[in-house]
Amino acid sequence: MTIILKNISPWGRAVTDLAVSDGRIVSEAPAGAQVIDGGGAIALPGLVDAHGHIDKTLLGMGWRPFTAAAGVQSMIANERRLLSEIADFSPARQSARVVDRMVARGTTHCRTHVDIGPDIGLAHFHGVAETRDAVRDRMDMQIVAFPQTGVMTRPGTLELLDRACAEGADAIGGLDPIGIDQDPKGQLDGLFAIADRHGVEVDIHLHDRGEVGAVTLDMIHERTKALGLKGRVAVSHAFCLGSVPDDRLAGLIGKLLDQDIAIMTHGPSGDTPFPPVRRLHDAGVRLFTGSDGIRDSWGPLNSGDMLQRAFIVAYRNGFRRDEDIALTLDMATTGGAQVMGAAGYGLDPDCTADLVLVDAETPAEAVVEHPPRRLVMKRGRVVAENGRLTIEPAG
Repeated sequence: MTIILKNISPWGRAVTDLAVSDGRIVSEAPAGAQVIDGGGAIALPGLVDAHGHIDKTLLGMGWRPFTAAAGVQSMIANERRLLSEIADFSPARQSARVVDRMVARGTTHCRTHVDIGPDIGLAHFHGVAETRDAVRDRMDMQIVAFPQTGVMTRPGTLELLDRACAEGADAIGGLDPIGIDQDPKGQLDGLFAIADRHGVEVDIHLHDRGEVGAVTLDMIHERTKALGLKGRVAVSHAFCLGSVPDDRLAGLIGKLLDQDIAIMTHGPSGDTPFPPVRRLHDAGVRLFTGSDGIRDSWGPLNSGDMLQRAFIVAYRNGFRRDEDIALTLDMATTGGAQVMGAAGYGLDPDCTADLVLVDAETPAEAVVEHPPRRLVMKRGRVVAENGRLTIEPAG
């Protein structure tokens, strides 16, 4: 399909036309192209949700009040209880429902952490892998094999994670090697061995705060360097970066830069510490963001809208200047695309035509207002308009 998007503003710059042919952005469209008037909207590359948990959303299953007690362990126990009580729970169906919601809101790429453990085996992985195959026409998806209930405290988990990577997981995940497992060497050695064996990336949840989390980052850096995984490791949440003394933070930033370890923050709520986005960015640390859980047992507030997520990250960081707010948009676009290794991402000629039109004057306004997306395109095909799918729903 050949399309000319007229009267659009790439990244909020000068108004121009943008041509798309055979799924790519081209310098000049062939004759006979379909013309779509963008009405002066900003054009952005497709939004990237690079940290989700779409296997366990409760979307479409009726409203369920939040019932968990505070703390990661309590949240995990509550989740396991709730999911076990839903007789017809289907990770394939539920993850497809999230994809539909994401696409309608302009997301064209996502990385999702999928639960794996002795209680559920590879059922969630297989379900989301089914969705990954079914939605290739509208979403580039990566799966992280994620040990939600722990690793060393749950015998058999490492073997299941290894199987998931052998069967096509894109990355291996981890969870609080000290706070959950109380065996950081055992967990990290096991996870990095799997990454090395299968050539997959590493993306570890790290909620542990202060020096406990900082020590874990030291150990992650050490193993990244030893195995030659520079640029292929990410740490998600990394609350410790917002809760250590300044000199300790400076040292940790040096280690992140040394091995090009990327950091994800979704702007956590309440009094939870979080990585200082502006300082990390100015130092050169790669940053990205994601929805985390979407309407699941961990909370009802995350919507799957990455412009809204950028707004939340900006709000939590106290950003007011346009350039700071635009930084959070970069985390929800280019930053996530880099972590996912998305080839041909962007708005330049020969890039893949994954893009979204937003009615706003500037990137900062797009984040602040996060209006319904005027148009969403995936590989040159219009897949959503005005916040609604124009294609058959996956879920």
